[in-house]
Amino acid sequence: MEDFSLIAVVAVALFFDFTNGFHDTANAVATSISTRALTPRTAVLLAAILNFAGAFASFAVAATIAKGIVNPDSITLSVILAGLVGAITWNLITWFLGLPSSSSHALIGGVAGSAIAASGLDVVNWNGIVDKVVIPGILSPTLGFAIAFALIIGVVWVIRRRSPARVNRVFRRAQIVSGSFVAFTHGTNDAQKTMGIIALALVVSGNLEADFSRPPLWVIVSAALAMALGTYAGGWRIIKTMGTRIAKIDPPQGFAAQTACAGILWTTAHYGLPVSTTQTITGCVMGAGASKGFSAVRWGIAGNIAIAWVLTLPAAGLVGALMESVTKLPAGDLIVVVLAGAIAATAFVARRYETRRLVPMHA
Repeated sequence: MEDFSLIAVVAVALFFDFTNGFHDTANAVATSISTRALTPRTAVLLAAILNFAGAFASFAVAATIAKGIVNPDSITLSVILAGLVGAITWNLITWFLGLPSSSSHALIGGVAGSAIAASGLDVVNWNGIVDKVVIPGILSPTLGFAIAFALIIGVVWVIRRRSPARVNRVFRRAQIVSGSFVAFTHGTNDAQKTMGIIALALVVSGNLEADFSRPPLWVIVSAALAMALGTYAGGWRIIKTMGTRIAKIDPPQGFAAQTACAGILWTTAHYGLPVSTTQTITGCVMGAGASKGFSAVRWGIAGNIAIAWVLTLPAAGLVGALMESVTKLPAGDLIVVVLAGAIAATAFVARRYETRRLVPMHA
């Protein structure tokens, strides 16, 4: 039975990684698409390739997820499985609503919620949650806003006497570079979270030493591939929110937002901080947009996104706790896997419907 549970955890974790990819595609490509620096399909393909490559750059975040959130000695494979389904469910809910919420926080919240339901509050490393999740989660979009705002102000001063048409042409090309860096760092940051969960499952099942320095190669490759495939599948509804509904930006603003975001993600990944790429790029887009006046940012949309951020940890935790109670039933792990399959089918049908409805965006 433990072998089945381990296989189930790996399979569901990779499905979560896939949903993370299509949920967070907008992080890398929305601004490039909205400024017409790249066509939608080209942008998504480039992001998928660079997401895959970025997953091999660092493993500090994977170690944080595996060792720094919950006590591996106090949880089971069933707890991990339940937490993953909680994260997947919240990812899909916010995807349907077009809200760019944090897949990272959904994963952490789902696993923490299921662990608490199984073993009580002491199983969670609360200092780790605060120091490596909550505080960076607040600081990353705040810094993103400030850095992007300052960067675009500097750019505007440099280009103030240049022809707008020429400026836009140059910065559309520059966005290919900055957007690629965002995609690479997104892979470095987010694919590691699934690696960490699978590594945690291997530690719990006795198949990996608790003091590991990096996950096994098959874990790294499979997580990178799942993320890349999910990115290529695309999350067009969230791309629309990120690219046009928060603030209407031009190519220099898009370049500033992407550059600020990539710099933050690259730094946090190497310090093992599992920050939200979604929160970070949203703060950067808002900062770049605000350079034309605070009225240029649609603060109502930003407020809805902020509400989704606040709800993510507890909402995913509640679903994870509910799934953990299901695992206690006869054949509970199998029931949870079936539920995950039903969620996968729902996502597939919903994506087909969404793609048909948004056909003009693919042109």
